[in-house]
Amino acid sequence: MELAGVNLVETEGRIFLHAQPQEGRPYVEVAMLRALMAEKGFASCDIDEAALVAAAGDCNTLTDAFSVPVAQRRDAAIEIAVARDEMTAHLTLVAAQGGKAATLGDILQALAKAGVVFGVNDDVLRQASESGRVHQLPIAEGKKPVGGGNSQFETLIEDAPNRAPQVDENGFIDYRERGVIQTVQPDAPLMRRIPAAQGIEGCTVRGRALPAQPGRDAAFAANLAGTKLDPNDPDVLLAAVAGQAVQVADGMIVEPILKINEVNMASGNIHFDGTVHIKGDVLQGLLVKTTGDIIIRGMVDGGVLEAGGNITIAGGIIAHAKVRAAGSVSARFAQGVQISAGTVIELQDMALDCQLESLNQILIGTQKPGRGRLVGGTATTMMLLKVPILGSPTSPVTKIVLGANPELDAKYVALQECLAKQKQAEENLDQLEKQITAAGDPTGMLPRIKQSRQRALQEWGKLLAERKELEAQIAAEENARMEITTSVDGAIDMLFDKQLVRLRTEYGNGVFTKLPTGHIMFTDAKDVSVRVG
Repeated sequence: MELAGVNLVETEGRIFLHAQPQEGRPYVEVAMLRALMAEKGFASCDIDEAALVAAAGDCNTLTDAFSVPVAQRRDAAIEIAVARDEMTAHLTLVAAQGGKAATLGDILQALAKAGVVFGVNDDVLRQASESGRVHQLPIAEGKKPVGGGNSQFETLIEDAPNRAPQVDENGFIDYRERGVIQTVQPDAPLMRRIPAAQGIEGCTVRGRALPAQPGRDAAFAANLAGTKLDPNDPDVLLAAVAGQAVQVADGMIVEPILKINEVNMASGNIHFDGTVHIKGDVLQGLLVKTTGDIIIRGMVDGGVLEAGGNITIAGGIIAHAKVRAAGSVSARFAQGVQISAGTVIELQDMALDCQLESLNQILIGTQKPGRGRLVGGTATTMMLLKVPILGSPTSPVTKIVLGANPELDAKYVALQECLAKQKQAEENLDQLEKQITAAGDPTGMLPRIKQSRQRALQEWGKLLAERKELEAQIAAEENARMEITTSVDGAIDMLFDKQLVRLRTEYGNGVFTKLPTGHIMFTDAKDVSVRVG
């Protein structure tokens, strides 16, 4: 297209329109100038529309020659945006307007200039260069560090007794009867320590290393009785003596085993640092006290049993015997005796006129539901009482206490007192620090005071964490319940979380629970609930 006296000239990337007045020239319109620019190869340039419109008007009105810029060649623009934490990089690519398009090499140069050297997605980068236009496109991603795992302790002894039973989210202890003593010989592998992992180092898109948080490394516990480290592998714990392997926190111990035919007047009282295995009976008036487990293949006919572990009795417990275990107590039956367990009491057949106290569960007749019965006496437990038949029409009142853990309550009270004392100590040190600071620290004691206050704060924080954990355990008491698999018969006085309910009517198969409202409910096998008391 030709317009008389109108010409387009490019100078250093800028497009100028030169115009000379011409007689007889047709009226110049903006569309004519656009067509002229397209014809000259300037259509893809960055056109100044306002300047183009003004130039068209000037061509029709001015009597002197003029020259005005109407467009400009622009190369593609590349912008690399790196996040403040340097974990991502984004690409913005503005397409060229009559200028040089951005190549893959140009983008790579821009990345290098921005310091982006890690985590670049080559495929995305290639697609972006081909498209020629993108906005805030993620093209590089850093790698976050991966924290290392803590040390782990893998037992190499199958079914070794665990003196630290696991408690589930509902507060129930995972209890399994351990009536068999598994012995080990010297040099037998007991446990393997898996060291803490160092973690995997991270990296920002600019290549800055991000150190990983290493896992907490814990060594085998100190003074693990009856054990030694493998001289060829210090991460393996070996038995040093023959005995029973028992799992404890961060390790395992080997307790010696004392085997006795019967505890009678001939044997006398038994005091033993380890596990005692009695083939026969324990007779009246005699004591068996041990730091480990007590395994009895006969019965307990009176006498006293005290164990730092579990007590397992194949027969029954009678004749006013007293049995106390830090762990669990299991027997066939009990009559007129006292039994206290730190975890679980389990009786196969019945408990008659007994004083039973467990800090977690009392289970009666769970192996043979048709035979289990609890009659008379008192049964106190924190979480669960499970029995087929409760009470008898011909027996005295059977007393049940649910949701009670005197040890936890006492521990909580003591912890509250420690917290108050520690808080007061911290406040006293804080006041002293302020006084010394105001006086200008004439004696140079300020650093020591600050250190002491910091230690007090740390101790206070530890006590707060302990209180939180203890409160969670106490809160689990809300899940306490009594399960009846056959019936409730006779007179029952039930103290449920300090609320007394007297049961004087028969109940069938069902569960007694406490609602958040404080009401005691009985829900039968058909899921029908009634308020009790």
